[in-house]
Amino acid sequence: MKKIKQTSLFLLLFILVIFISKCSSAQKLQGKIPLETGIVYYQTWIAGIKGGGSGVNLYIPIISNANKIELDSVYFHGKAAKLEAYSDSLFIGRFKTNINQKKDMILSSDPLQEYGNQVPKLEKEIPFKLKENQCVISYKEGNKIKYYKIENIKKKELPAYPSAPHKKE
Repeated sequence: MKKIKQTSLFLLLFILVIFISKCSSAQKLQGKIPLETGIVYYQTWIAGIKGGGSGVNLYIPIISNANKIELDSVYFHGKAAKLEAYSDSLFIGRFKTNINQKKDMILSSDPLQEYGNQVPKLEKEIPFKLKENQCVISYKEGNKIKYYKIENIKKKELPAYPSAPHKKE
């Protein structure tokens, strides 16, 4: 009986240690970020040719960055992307979507004919629960990586490009 109690106690302590370690490794959101952003917005896009791809671009305009904070990544719509510096005052996160993607896949009963097919990429789950109009950016402050949630992200309409004029015969 004493052995069962010791085993149960050990198991309970083990589960408690695992639970506490998981909680401490969660990313903590900062209440304030040491830079000033403009109105953050996103636009969907789709290529004008079949198989040209599609995606969502998230734009983060920077009004002032006196502390020279280095923006790193963004989490948005269940995906993560590196932030690209378009200029000193604009960062862009680019997310591909599955619409209008090139599909060169061979399906055959002979496995050797399917050899060149690419393995589908599985999306890694992001560590944040976000609404449609929220994103989280990661940034470096000194040697530490910190996270900040941006809310009320605006959606801008897809730019409409006119089609090329038809050739007269």
